[in-house]
Amino acid sequence: MATTAPSASLEDRAAAWMAFGLRVTLGVLWLVNSGWKRPPDFGENQARGLYAFTRDAVEHEVFAPFAWVVREVVLPNFRFFGWAVLLTEAALGAFLLLGLATRLWAVVGLVQSVFITLSVLNTPGEWEWSYYLMMASHLGVFALASGRTGGLDGLLRPAWEQSGSRVARLLLRAS
Repeated sequence: MATTAPSASLEDRAAAWMAFGLRVTLGVLWLVNSGWKRPPDFGENQARGLYAFTRDAVEHEVFAPFAWVVREVVLPNFRFFGWAVLLTEAALGAFLLLGLATRLWAVVGLVQSVFITLSVLNTPGEWEWSYYLMMASHLGVFALASGRTGGLDGLLRPAWEQSGSRVARLLLRAS
């Protein structure tokens, strides 16, 4: 599935496969971390799990407007929020592993990483660099278009380029 040209240098091919490794690593990270977000209450009844980490955005405020949104909008509607987080993170993991619409999902991962950072950055015991590394990794996946090596983006891109459809044009941009 690699789209690196046969004449590409060994260095270029190695860089493309390193981008593949970064994308797969992030995909696994999101899938593993979606596993502890347990429906139907996502920890709300026991004040643990996703609910506790979300509440940290208010109790250990990082950015006042974000804490206000969490307190006034997210926590009162927590089950909807819990499902949205679970589905987003599971989709993030799946699409990154498949290498489909990779640049789009890299942006989604960056935004989700920012939300997580704004929720827990000031929580005692958190290592802030883990969140900065998550953001930087998603920027790398975006910049390197890592779905084009070992992913469906690379396999399907030639067909999208030949198609004149609106969906194909969107997929080209997303890849």
